[in-house]
Amino acid sequence: MQSLILPMAAHVALATLLYALLTVARAPKIWGIGQRADGSNPWATVEPRISANLSNQFEWPLLFHVACLLLLQSGSDSAIALALAWIFIAGRLIHSGVQILTANIRLRGLVFMINFLATLGLWVVVLQAR
Repeated sequence: MQSLILPMAAHVALATLLYALLTVARAPKIWGIGQRADGSNPWATVEPRISANLSNQFEWPLLFHVACLLLLQSGSDSAIALALAWIFIAGRLIHSGVQILTANIRLRGLVFMINFLATLGLWVVVLQAR
């Protein structure tokens, strides 16, 4: 069976991608690289969204990682847990896209429910394994 380490690593990869994207978005302002002819930053409107999304990767996802670690430690990383972990990752990717590319807070809240429910599901599996 595939391990919960892979979805955890996928979340680390997402955070890494967001750090790289934030660096690119801030380059015109910080280093003057990629500025428009008038000196403005072409990423000015999206940079705060990228920054906020990156911060979000260290909030609710913490509970995802703790649940995965507890399941790995107990040897209870079942197919259900693995499916929930990948659902969490899919939800995180969709959530990031919605938060960065739109200002639709209502949609972002709906998409967040994917991550929220998948993590709660993982905690149900953790509690059943104890």
